[in-house]
Amino acid sequence: MDDIFKNRQNLLNIIESCHKDSFYSSFSVPNLIAVSKQQPDNKIHDAIKAGHRIFGENKIQDGIKRWANLLDTFKDIELHYIGHLQTNKVKKALNFFDVIHTLDRESLAIEISKHLTSTNKTKSFMIQVNTGNEKNKSGVSLNDFEEFFRFTNSLKIPVKGLMCLPPINEEPSIHFCILRELANKFKLSDLSMGMSMDYEKAIKFGSTYLRIGTSFFGKRN
Repeated sequence: MDDIFKNRQNLLNIIESCHKDSFYSSFSVPNLIAVSKQQPDNKIHDAIKAGHRIFGENKIQDGIKRWANLLDTFKDIELHYIGHLQTNKVKKALNFFDVIHTLDRESLAIEISKHLTSTNKTKSFMIQVNTGNEKNKSGVSLNDFEEFFRFTNSLKIPVKGLMCLPPINEEPSIHFCILRELANKFKLSDLSMGMSMDYEKAIKFGSTYLRIGTSFFGKRN
């Protein structure tokens, strides 16, 4: 419990300090998403006891299994889906997660539009952008982005922001800058970027959601 409390407080202090010194200091302080995927339940319970309420999962079934009962007790918890979303899991995701970060292809957008209703728990989406144009990574390419964005608009999908995973062997700031410029151009308010190793750089480019696992929970067993 003590470790997670200290980790969380340390992260919040760094986030606030970096944000205060950034060009985006007039914006709201970025949200810290505690990436709870594959973490043991005791660490999740400790995080909740420490006051944390925003969590991220990358597998539908694992997320539902972990959180179904907890959500009955802690109704203010906000769940974000940050993994690759299969089309056959869309209906479950829409009824369980508050935000989906990984809208990345036309077939997924079409499937989401089929099941979108006012009663869905999911109220906002982010388009995952493949800023490095990596062949083996999910996400909409920069060349296809505008067409895809207009397609999601035509389907009335409430896209509020963008998400990226910078290439491992490149300076992440380049990719955060690309995403920020895209968000500005298309008037999108949210940016999901920055993880344990690069979140301070992401804050400098106005990230609104930081997806942090290891620095919050410690290394997975």
